Amino acid sequence: MIHIELHRKRHGYRLDHHERKRKKESREAHERSHKAKKMIGLKAKLYHKQRHHQNARTEKDERGTVSCQSSLQHDQTEEEREGRKCRQISGKWEVPLPKVRAQGETEVLKVIRTGKRQKKAWKRMVTKVCFVGDGFTRKPPKYERFIRPTGLRFKKAHVTHPELKATFCLPILGVKKNPSSPLYTSLGVITKGTVIEVNVSELGLVTQGGKVIWGKYAQVTNNPENDGCINAVLLV
Repeated sequence: MIHIELHRKRHGYRLDHHERKRKKESREAHERSHKAKKMIGLKAKLYHKQRHHQNARTEKDERGTVSCQSSLQHDQTEEEREGRKCRQISGKWEVPLPKVRAQGETEVLKVIRTGKRQKKAWKRMVTKVCFVGDGFTRKPPKYERFIRPTGLRFKKAHVTHPELKATFCLPILGVKKNPSSPLYTSLGVITKGTVIEVNVSELGLVTQGGKVIWGKYAQVTNNPENDGCINAVLLV
């Protein structure tokens, strides 16, 4: 170890040292979990006991830190907390619907049992409206995990401009964020409160430099699966 420290003093760290270190630390939890699942017998008992002691020690340290910081945390009002939560959901815009009811997995994804192995229910069908891009190709049915029915796919949304007080039917470019779950965001599921990106080139909006704005974000204000259309408000 001495020669390594000496080398670092003379020449410094590798350019990617801190990034590699951060990634290694973040992977450790997964590796420990994987190891714990694979172990059996006496080795497993000893390993779990060691893990338990480590976790208890960490929890104790955290509790001490929290008690020191509790006096500072009491100063934060409920409004500030709500505001922070809204900013996390919506990014940097003031969204028309700051509070949205979370959609559970049982509500959005329906279990599908196909083939002769009826007990293995690993497929899910999306029961809500979703957006799928033009270049999308489905996997073969045997390997498909999530099924998005074509009848519930939408390509356009009715977007209201809050300043112009006018509504336009604009093409959807993508789903920016579904506050219920990151899984729904990646699947393109659109529920009430979802922030979507729409093509506003036909509105003629321009930047201060004179460039035409191509895409802007809008928040969905209705339940599309009930109404048969997507109503949204432009975030300006």
